[in-house]
Amino acid sequence: MKKIPVSAAALSAVLLALAALTALSGCTKQPAADSTAAAAVESDRLNIYCWTYYVPLSVREKFEEEYGVTIIFDEYDSNETMYAHIQAGGSGYDIVFPSGDYVSIMIKQDMFERIDHSKLSNLGNIDPLVLEKTTYDPNMEYSVPYYFGAAGIAVNTERIPNYDRSWSIFARNDLRGRMTMLDDMREVMGDALVFLGYSVNSKNPAEIEAAKDLINHTWKPNLVKFDAEAPGKGFANGDFWVIQGYAEMVYEEISEAQKATTVFFIPPEGGPAYIDSMCILKGAKNIDLAHKFIDFIHRPEIYAEFTDYFGFPATVNIPARDLKTQEPYYTAEELLRTELKDDLGESLDLYNTAWFDSIRIGE
Repeated sequence: MKKIPVSAAALSAVLLALAALTALSGCTKQPAADSTAAAAVESDRLNIYCWTYYVPLSVREKFEEEYGVTIIFDEYDSNETMYAHIQAGGSGYDIVFPSGDYVSIMIKQDMFERIDHSKLSNLGNIDPLVLEKTTYDPNMEYSVPYYFGAAGIAVNTERIPNYDRSWSIFARNDLRGRMTMLDDMREVMGDALVFLGYSVNSKNPAEIEAAKDLINHTWKPNLVKFDAEAPGKGFANGDFWVIQGYAEMVYEEISEAQKATTVFFIPPEGGPAYIDSMCILKGAKNIDLAHKFIDFIHRPEIYAEFTDYFGFPATVNIPARDLKTQEPYYTAEELLRTELKDDLGESLDLYNTAWFDSIRIGE
């Protein structure tokens, strides 16, 4: 059963209410004891802010049992949502899972605690080839890679037996009203850029304009909507026949029978790739416990369990590859065609203007 997240604010309200009741009952106030009790509650709880469908419940339960703690697990559907929430004061989290471009942004804005390598015994399991790609934090000073992957396309082959493995599928007028793409600026615009032969990190205004026009005039008219919250549910119930998304959001929702008529692929044109990392937020209350969780994830047997659950290749953790028991829904080789999203600096404004002032208008 999915656990209901309990916010730090809600817990604080409960503690305040209990303190008020104690005062009304005539008990002698003991600030030191109250402070100690509150600290004990905090130390028994790890607050994680993570992508939807990203840490299996079985993994979280194993960590809770081993360390005698409770994980409070809140979810987000895009980097933009996560970043805006934390910027707006959504504090109280210990660990967050941003993609590389946002790791870069958040490091520059001093939003993370430093990673204490002396508290991590499993960093040696991380693939050096993945670390080479983390140019924003190559020495893992502020981030530890969690997963290297990419979004792709899921197709209901019972409804669409003939199709091209290409982003051009979204130009098919015969599938109008049966397709969705992610509500994610860098993903959708990155797909359009690579389809046109450009980099997902283009800073060329003419190329970005061309990508905007392709989405607005060729792809968007065929879409039901841009959706990053529940496209897998719509795919599972038959409302959508083609969706752009992540493998886990599809396979977590469809039945075993539906898996036989579902194909997931990363188009040969490539697309945006991501390295999501585990980072400890500045001011985290449970820094030691956060380090324990990061190290726990990179135990080979735990990483194999995580990737098996979601049908991932074990892209980041080398020894976990020998412990996997399930075939992944896509291969690590398909990722060779992809390109990591970079921090675009001031050029991000070009994307924001195209996305929010044009593409997303009317949604």
